[in-house]
Amino acid sequence: MKVIIVNNTTWNVKNFRKGLVLSLIDRGDKVVVVTPKDKYVGEVLDFGCEHFNINLDNKGVNPVNDLYLLFQYLRIFYRERPNVILAYTAKPNIYGSIAASFYSIPIVNNISGLGTAFIRGELLGKIVSLLYKFSLRKSECVFFQNNDDKDLFLKKNLVTKNQVDILPGSGVNLEYYQPSNLNIVNRNQDEFVFLLIARLIWDKGIQEYVDAARLIKKSNLKVRFQILGFLDVDNQTAVLRSDVDLWAEEGIIEYLGDVDDVRSFIEKSDCVVLPSYREGAPRALIEASAMGKPTIATDVEGCRDVVDNGVNGYLCNVRDAHDLAKKMKAMLNMDFKAIKQMGLKGREKMENEFDERIVIDRYVSIVNKIVS
Repeated sequence: MKVIIVNNTTWNVKNFRKGLVLSLIDRGDKVVVVTPKDKYVGEVLDFGCEHFNINLDNKGVNPVNDLYLLFQYLRIFYRERPNVILAYTAKPNIYGSIAASFYSIPIVNNISGLGTAFIRGELLGKIVSLLYKFSLRKSECVFFQNNDDKDLFLKKNLVTKNQVDILPGSGVNLEYYQPSNLNIVNRNQDEFVFLLIARLIWDKGIQEYVDAARLIKKSNLKVRFQILGFLDVDNQTAVLRSDVDLWAEEGIIEYLGDVDDVRSFIEKSDCVVLPSYREGAPRALIEASAMGKPTIATDVEGCRDVVDNGVNGYLCNVRDAHDLAKKMKAMLNMDFKAIKQMGLKGREKMENEFDERIVIDRYVSIVNKIVS
């Protein structure tokens, strides 16, 4: 059987779909990855799959660029004639689905988050909604990563009830992300470290994190605030490098740059924070919880599925730096055993609800059903 995976970056496949790709190949399937070429193509090829390069513009809706993307999918699907297509991220979901319908190729979609267009509404949001409604009408299955996003698509009549299902994001490899042997700091001797891991766009709550850090710094507590993530300068909501430099000069934030493997940074932190405005299934929180770290996040779609307030972390109000600071101070005031217990509860939740094998098994099951 031949499976095509369409995604907006090769990096995404390498980091989030490796387990699924390897499982499909191990059972004898041929896997073809269709993504823009980047530095991760070699690693994806090492999985044992093939790769086709496409030009894909992730910035907004440009009719010319998007029609060319559709043409590329049509050409590749016609040549490869796969048994099933697995689609991820917005434009591959939309234009990959339209192309698949031309040849009556079954497609499984994964809506991993609604993004800026849905958060802000307006004209772009209406256009994206229409595109989703048209493209997903023949989908065999549309996976969502939280119930809020699923319910929104149903409310807008973009999908039907018999199409939708829920997955815990892309799951987490519990062997790869394990609790470390390092103890949470003894705050009588060391500084407590808060870590935000995210692409640096304002919708991730970067400003609220900085403002909360500034408030806590006034209390002269022994605490550090770090940010780890990609400076996405091409995104219209991007945090500028000059902003980050200013915060660093002010002594509020430590910017750690961007890395492929976040484990050592999570390991050295005491609490991972994500004050995002909206999420699908927040990878940073899932990975931190798998490593036994308590978390603080906003009480929004996606985040509340990972963080049980008062159990494995805290939830704060969205766009509210003062409430975020309040939850951070609550974490700072907890004793060592209570913080460790929160982390252990997070690991337990990941084992029960977010294990990567849950996601892989569901995909294998739906693929088997389609081709049987």
